[in-house]
Amino acid sequence: MTDQRPPRGFFGRRHGHRLRAGRQALIDDLLPGLAVDVNPAVSLDPATLFPPEAFRPIVHPPEAFRPEVWLEIGFGGGEHLAALAQANPDVGFIGCERFINGIASLLSHIQAADIGNIRIADADAQDLLNALTPASIDRLFLLFPDPWPKTRHHKRRFVNQGNLDNMARVLTDGAQVRFASDHSEYCDWTLERFLDHKDFTWVAEHPDDWRVRPDDWPQTRYEATALAKALDISYFTFQRVVRAITAR
Repeated sequence: MTDQRPPRGFFGRRHGHRLRAGRQALIDDLLPGLAVDVNPAVSLDPATLFPPEAFRPIVHPPEAFRPEVWLEIGFGGGEHLAALAQANPDVGFIGCERFINGIASLLSHIQAADIGNIRIADADAQDLLNALTPASIDRLFLLFPDPWPKTRHHKRRFVNQGNLDNMARVLTDGAQVRFASDHSEYCDWTLERFLDHKDFTWVAEHPDDWRVRPDDWPQTRYEATALAKALDISYFTFQRVVRAITAR
């Protein structure tokens, strides 16, 4: 395959409707304390974003405490991320999103449920992946990304050789990548590229493994809309291959 990295730049919307006063206040007051400073030229160890007091209840760790960190790229309204964070209170979560209204929505979930284990990267996902240290992410979610259906826009699709290489770099051995879409052609595109990549395997053994959403995979608002329209959705789970041991 010839696709590498998509052109630089953010192609989605930054803003939707004007934020209500309450949600604008969350952007102004709550977001700064949860924001991840992303500089692709500076290494970022995501575990350092989650001290013991980030968790509910506060953990009392051994001296070498290092939490698992899960990353969702493009979290939309944040309902999936918030549900995961509540269900896994000992895991640190990073949500990467450029849509301000989506960030405000996630902040409302965080405030309402007093969630402490989420950090937000209002940054280009490629920049975040470039900044993350190797083998530092234990699970990655890419749910209902824009399929860019027009052929001339396929180069904008997030699933491409370059991004898969970078995901493989930042994922720990055996880490999962979860992908979902209701766009059949993009599903075919995604499956082909993951299967062709030396660092990933597809864990499905039966049709229901990709036709039925697993119980520990919270539903997104977009997914609910797609199901209401009777659209077929694919739920793919890929696994990062264990790295070869380099002889000294």
